[in-house]
Amino acid sequence: MRKKIYLLTPGPTPIIEDVLLEMARPILHHRTPQFSAIIEEVKKGLQYLFQTKNDVLILNASGTGAMEGSVSNLFSSGDSVIVINGGKFGERWTEICRSYGLNVKEISVEWGKAVDPSIVRDILKRDKGIKGVFVQASETSTTVTHPVKELAEIVRDIDDTILVVDGISAVGVFDLPMDKWGIDVLVSGAQKGLMLPPGLSFVGLSDKGWRFSEDADLPRYYFDFRKERDNLRANTTAYTPAISLIVGLRKVLQDIREEGIETIFARHERLAMATRAGIVALGLRLLAPDSPSNGVTGFFLPDGVDGGRFARFLRDDLGIIMAGGQGHLKGKILRIAHMGYIGIFDIIVAISGLEMALKRFGYNVEFGKGIAAVQEILFMEMSDEGTGK
Repeated sequence: MRKKIYLLTPGPTPIIEDVLLEMARPILHHRTPQFSAIIEEVKKGLQYLFQTKNDVLILNASGTGAMEGSVSNLFSSGDSVIVINGGKFGERWTEICRSYGLNVKEISVEWGKAVDPSIVRDILKRDKGIKGVFVQASETSTTVTHPVKELAEIVRDIDDTILVVDGISAVGVFDLPMDKWGIDVLVSGAQKGLMLPPGLSFVGLSDKGWRFSEDADLPRYYFDFRKERDNLRANTTAYTPAISLIVGLRKVLQDIREEGIETIFARHERLAMATRAGIVALGLRLLAPDSPSNGVTGFFLPDGVDGGRFARFLRDDLGIIMAGGQGHLKGKILRIAHMGYIGIFDIIVAISGLEMALKRFGYNVEFGKGIAAVQEILFMEMSDEGTGK
């Protein structure tokens, strides 16, 4: 019998069956009224998701394409920017900025920790020439949530500085209200909280962000935000789009609106709390205990356990796919996603698999201890609707 697979990585994440069926329909041509009607619906759905009145651009790329476009469209060579570097994707902001000739002032943050906003405030007070602050809302590699709201409060009243937020593993997972908080640039990707295959990325810009695009002089062609905005307003795209993915996106956004974003955020929070409780109950140490993400949880494996072999046992023998560590954490940690189309029994499977793997690798674990901790939280948080109480 073919082994059943449980995909619990922070991208790609599982895809809802109805969305798969939508994407399997015969393909449309992208220069037709029928596809324009889909684009119009998707536009409104993205504005709801990003909580903004402004346009949210749709790009044919993974999230890194939106990250790169946010540099090339909004800055000029020699501009000074702050990058909060607390993981592999903070490193990516630095690499992209430097590749376009920006002067990067890095704030190095210990992996597993969140940035202290006062450090950013102090740098901005000393250096009036800073044009941008780059940060991850959820640093996927370290499972940390950075204080975006506090950073936005610092940056939003500075006319010549914008806040650029990587929300690739955060949008649709926890609250990031663009307009309310004053986030200038918010990027995301299809394959995480939006429950789609990889291949689409999204960029929302504030009015201040669009003002920056008028003055930027870096070269761009395919990722030209102003060109994409002009086409989006005509319910089309600048170039051939990922048609089937956008058809799937329409269905995802319909489902998101039907469930309601507040309900979605609460659901992710419950799953995150249960996952962390299960891991702690097994005696394992969380990677980000102080500022954990509601999208993904990281934890250290016991000393002496080969993380690569451990992850392969979970994948090849049990059918449970978790993500390993990156950089200096490779072989030392595992990461369990609880975003998108992941439910309570996926988390129970994950913790059950951990118990079995730990026992297999000689760790003294009491079967059911982690699962019980998960169930306690999920049971307490369950609605009483339909119980007759």
